[in-house]
Amino acid sequence: MVFLPLAPSSFFSNFFRSNLIQLEEDKIVRFAVVEICLARLGKRIRMETRKLGNSDIKITPVGYGAWAIGGSGWEFAWGPQDDADSIAAIHRALELGVNWIDTAAVYGLGHSEEVVARAVKEWRGPRPYVFTKCILRWNEKGKVYKEFSAESVRRECEDSLRRLQVETIDLYQMHWPPDDGKPGIEEAWQTLAALKSEGKVRWIGVSNFDAAQIKRAEKIAPVTSLQPPYSIIRRQIEAEILPYCEKQGIGVINYSPMASGLLTGAMTRERAAALPPDDFRSRNPEFREPRLSKNLELVERLRQVGARHNRTPGEVAIAWTLRHPAITGAIVGARNAKQSEGVMRAGELKLTAGEINEIEGAAALATAR
Repeated sequence: MVFLPLAPSSFFSNFFRSNLIQLEEDKIVRFAVVEICLARLGKRIRMETRKLGNSDIKITPVGYGAWAIGGSGWEFAWGPQDDADSIAAIHRALELGVNWIDTAAVYGLGHSEEVVARAVKEWRGPRPYVFTKCILRWNEKGKVYKEFSAESVRRECEDSLRRLQVETIDLYQMHWPPDDGKPGIEEAWQTLAALKSEGKVRWIGVSNFDAAQIKRAEKIAPVTSLQPPYSIIRRQIEAEILPYCEKQGIGVINYSPMASGLLTGAMTRERAAALPPDDFRSRNPEFREPRLSKNLELVERLRQVGARHNRTPGEVAIAWTLRHPAITGAIVGARNAKQSEGVMRAGELKLTAGEINEIEGAAALATAR
């Protein structure tokens, strides 16, 4: 379990009792509000944790995803983003019990890692685990490309260590495999294994790999985790990849459980149509007709299920992914504190078998092509 270290409630009570007497009436009101807030914080916020693959890391069911907070100005951006909002989102997630953050060098072309470092440095609670990734590089024009050489992976690692302001990365992941069976996995994975032996990184994982690619990596060194896309409208990994990971004891931390914001309940036709050109979602077919209408109908079914539990559609979407026994945790993004408030405790929601069937029936209609 994860606990936030707080002073005992008796301290706050004694403090206010001894000092409120000396305050004017208007100050009493203000201090009373503060006492109420502190009393709420006094309830130790806890989340269950799950062991990540073969590591000694125990993660909460939901982790903070730092893709969108990389900001605009790169190929796979989510549009403009305020750094202060990003830090507030991270801090609120940590207050709610989340104990890990997933980022990548390429998010914002290094900027996401820098924002994560600031947020962790300013955080006064237990230090969260920080996961990041390599392989995706960029040129002077910001064009993203894959690079698997040992020299490149080592340089990326050093750059991430510097931006994150840490001596060791908790989980270092190969962001993407080579295209169409091309070479590169072996050299890159050998380098990650060497970085682990050298103490630069604690554990190593892969992202966006299929089962055959995981097997290639396993011939060199154990794979701690896989990070695949997985949501109610993107279920391809259920056929082979998830069963293989479960059999091998590989942890799975899925990204985009809310389909890049589509299933949050906040997306509308108008908002989808108004996505700026530098938001990659404006080019995603799921955010355009004819798929958009079907997806929004699915969101309304998620909303109905969520209403029974006083939960948002996004929380239902996340909880649906966490119901799979092979999933260790879900990566959930938030761009401000309010968004964190609405999704970071989705791991507490346990859907019934009937609700799962209801959701999957609606999703089958939404994804029929």
